[in-house]
Amino acid sequence: MKNILFVCTGNTCRSCMAEAIFNFICGKSDIKAASAGISVIDGSVTSRNSALVVKRNINVDISGRKAVQINRNMVENFTIVLAVTSRIKAILQRDFSEFVNKIYTLNEFVSLDEEIEDPFGKSISEYEYTYSQLKYSILLLINKLREDMDIG
Repeated sequence: MKNILFVCTGNTCRSCMAEAIFNFICGKSDIKAASAGISVIDGSVTSRNSALVVKRNINVDISGRKAVQINRNMVENFTIVLAVTSRIKAILQRDFSEFVNKIYTLNEFVSLDEEIEDPFGKSISEYEYTYSQLKYSILLLINKLREDMDIG
């Protein structure tokens, strides 16, 4: 099975939304997503607005999901590691230099230029915008994976 790891800062907004969107759209294919953060606060969970936007859009409940700190084992065992920004990608490539060939930004991987900015602490409309950015990029990602990796 192939697997993708989405990475953001705290694993409470962008990456956990990306994980939920990807797994919802892919359904039962032979590829799954997970998520982690580079700077997780112990005991933190998915932000209320992230959970609300995901529930509203795809009826998946990610509230109460505990944030996960990225580690070497995760980077080693995932097929592709997709950061939400170039800054996070640079940190990952520095900290896990032996795996630079599998670390990208999500939008770089699908040939888009923009960064996916952190909505943390902003209005619900910012979370909706982030959700729409992620969904668009993930649809492109799934199409690319279907072409490049022959997934279902």
